[in-house]
Amino acid sequence: MKTFITRSRRLRGTPFTSRLEKQGVKSFTVYNHMLLPTTFSSPEDEYNHLKEHVQIWDVSVQREIEITGKDSSELIQLMTCRNLSNSKIGSCYYAPLVDSEGGIINDPLIYKLDENRWRVCIADSDVLLFAKGIASVKKFQVDVFEAKVDTLAIQGPKSEKLMEKVFGKEIINLKFFKFDYFMFNKRKYLISKSGFSKQGGFEIHTDNIEGALKLYDYFFEIGEEFNLKPGTPNHPERIEGGLLSYGSDMDIFDNPFECGFDKYVDLSSNIFYLAKQKLKEIKENGIKRKLMGVKIESKSIDVSQSIPILDLQNNEIGELRSGAFSPKFKKIVGIAMIKKNFCNVNESFQVKLNGNLIKGEICSLPIL
Repeated sequence: MKTFITRSRRLRGTPFTSRLEKQGVKSFTVYNHMLLPTTFSSPEDEYNHLKEHVQIWDVSVQREIEITGKDSSELIQLMTCRNLSNSKIGSCYYAPLVDSEGGIINDPLIYKLDENRWRVCIADSDVLLFAKGIASVKKFQVDVFEAKVDTLAIQGPKSEKLMEKVFGKEIINLKFFKFDYFMFNKRKYLISKSGFSKQGGFEIHTDNIEGALKLYDYFFEIGEEFNLKPGTPNHPERIEGGLLSYGSDMDIFDNPFECGFDKYVDLSSNIFYLAKQKLKEIKENGIKRKLMGVKIESKSIDVSQSIPILDLQNNEIGELRSGAFSPKFKKIVGIAMIKKNFCNVNESFQVKLNGNLIKGEICSLPIL
């Protein structure tokens, strides 16, 4: 059955949406109240192309919440359990945001643009309201707003060569999770070495629609030698790589320890954030479940809602939260929340798909 998304002011496109439609985008989903493309061809073709060549993704849905002002660093630290007290200008930090109960609000990259200027490049939840609420209650001297920034991701093993051709040799020196400013056509772009794939790449943050479209078109003018194609974040590739998707693999009802974010939780320093005491209690008591990788002996699956995972005696031991067919493993790979006693690599389980019990096994993340 075909379904359609009705456009409105509540559901924005991006500066690149018209280009994507001309390039044959087949489907969209909704992410941060915006259109995110999901397919151009078959998932398997896009998976293989991403691993061999280079793609350009419109990821403008990764909205950027800018926080500036005298108390901006204190506000940022209150929101995340990661210690950012020694953060450096020019770096971006993967930093889970948590509420007072330790529930994950979002898992953004946080960019330190200046001593009193930050950008929070968010996954799919309303961080703007979260930040504004804290700032209001604490009476912080800050300005919190959604920056007028749209993002392109260049991902794949040929991304460096393509970016060098557009922005010059210096961009090759950019290190992972670092950013700098580069010129194209007399405009300056903030570019980070980052992206939602394990194939390597960059994210280009654009703040001028005319310039952004000229840049997008130029990539395709010179991209043929690299076999450049439009693409999207690839579901099986990111699952294999253990890249978690907020709202699918985890949400506000999960805490950082359950999601494998232990190294991003600071409990020993003197920094303060909303969930610090609660996370200390969770750490002391231990978790009862954890996100794990899974492999399932099937070639198709629909995880539009969680699917119960059963042991071999039909007792529920967890739930499958994401899944997709992997061209590498020739079966379904997925991410599941599993009861702690069953978080063992090679542990067997079963799931009911289309009325049939299908076998699977638990594995680590990333899925190797």
